[in-house]
Amino acid sequence: MTSTFHSIETAKRSLFTQTTALSTTGHNVANANTEGYSRQRVNMQASIPMEPFAFLHSTTPGQLGTGVEFDSITRVREKFLDDQYRNENTNFGSWSIQRDTLEKLEAIVNEPSDTGFRTVMDNFYKSWSDLSKNPEDVTARRIVKETTLALTDAMNQISRQLDNLNRDLNNNIDVKANEIQGYLGNIANLNSAIVKVESLGDNANDLRDQRDLMADKLSKIINISVLDSPQGYEIQMGGETLVAGAEVGVAVDAAFLNDAFTAGTLTNGEVHGMIKSRDSLVTDYQKQMDTLADTLANGEMSITIPAGSVLPDNTVLEGVTYTGTARTLTSDLKVTVKGLNGLHQLGYSLSGGTAPGVPFFTAAGGGTTITAGNISLNAEIQADPNKIATSLRTTTDTSGTESLVKGNNTLAILIANLKDTPMKTADGLRNATIGAQFSAIVGQLGVQSQEAARQTANTEFLTQQVETRRQSVSGVSLDEEMANMIKFQHAYSASARFMTTYDELLDKLINSTGTVGR
Repeated sequence: MTSTFHSIETAKRSLFTQTTALSTTGHNVANANTEGYSRQRVNMQASIPMEPFAFLHSTTPGQLGTGVEFDSITRVREKFLDDQYRNENTNFGSWSIQRDTLEKLEAIVNEPSDTGFRTVMDNFYKSWSDLSKNPEDVTARRIVKETTLALTDAMNQISRQLDNLNRDLNNNIDVKANEIQGYLGNIANLNSAIVKVESLGDNANDLRDQRDLMADKLSKIINISVLDSPQGYEIQMGGETLVAGAEVGVAVDAAFLNDAFTAGTLTNGEVHGMIKSRDSLVTDYQKQMDTLADTLANGEMSITIPAGSVLPDNTVLEGVTYTGTARTLTSDLKVTVKGLNGLHQLGYSLSGGTAPGVPFFTAAGGGTTITAGNISLNAEIQADPNKIATSLRTTTDTSGTESLVKGNNTLAILIANLKDTPMKTADGLRNATIGAQFSAIVGQLGVQSQEAARQTANTEFLTQQVETRRQSVSGVSLDEEMANMIKFQHAYSASARFMTTYDELLDKLINSTGTVGR
């Protein structure tokens, strides 16, 4: 037998439920632009009827309902799309860093341009060509000195910029390590808070959104896998647990990330891109520029010394020592010399008499190995351009005194022709002109930069595509929420009207019946 006030309770449940639905709709609308927010839904169901299935049953036909109630407020979210987004996001993180690094490398190399290294190198060879036309001209010698200083300065500047880029990448790894540690700590705290809230039977929807947002941001920095356990999210990287429940498993710093990269557990993300950029890209171009500088100074090359040239006394070429009358070549001599330094020491300078020329390039700071960072013009030549060797001829007077033929330009021509002379690198990987070797560096950089840009565009597109699909599921649609708002409002109004109607019915029953005989 139903209660007289049964329908009042039915209306009350409806009012409470529709009010909750309206409040949830307002919460969705308020967070339409909140990053990481998932729309929430009130799950309604018919409340338990008056007479559930049992042994006793009244004779009243039908099963009278008791209205509506909601059993939970849940967020609309798909774990599959979350996992897919994080996988694509970590790929995008790595490639975007590599693309950024390669763009910076292109700016450092600055080719092709009218002010880049190739132009400086062409000016260097041209100054030698001009000097060969008048070896005794002081102005031409000073121009050779200045173009050489410009050449070495350009190499030094490229090396410094590469060092700075390497240092920036190292600093950024430290910054990212702190950022990772912060995200891990926040996820652990959220795990703890979510477990406490949900132990009371509620859904911690907003806290879960915050935790998922942290995981999304973390996925761009390092490759992670997210496992949902009763204690909360367990974050792993390459099988190593970073967070489990309320505990952060490791202290993340630059050393930890470098070790993880070496061990193969760090395989993607921004930090992976930074370490790969530092160890593979920047280091490789530093090595290539160092090799280029050393090759210019000391790389093996074959030259032909013309007949009539006079070599400095006790010159050793390919195991043969030239002394006495053998110093004067009776025919062209094709030999291998050690770069511009070796060639320069075969000639004579204006201020050196018949003594051999000094090494043209030296390592700044007294080093033994010439690199792009320390290559410099010999300090003696900087102080006195007359020490630039241009002649390969001497003459001997009747008294047997040997003197320099100052106007001879044989060596200057040989050095000017080095622009088209193949030179073998110290590692033996290349045997080409200095210009061609630099072109190979520029070409390699261009191809790598193009590939990084392509990969970045592809991974960004895939990440955005998954995010679009995720937003279609979890994102707030204002049009949909407005439609729900009207629906719930009408349901609330109808429930209120139903309660008013039943209230009037009860008023009639209570106050207007049983008055006969009064």
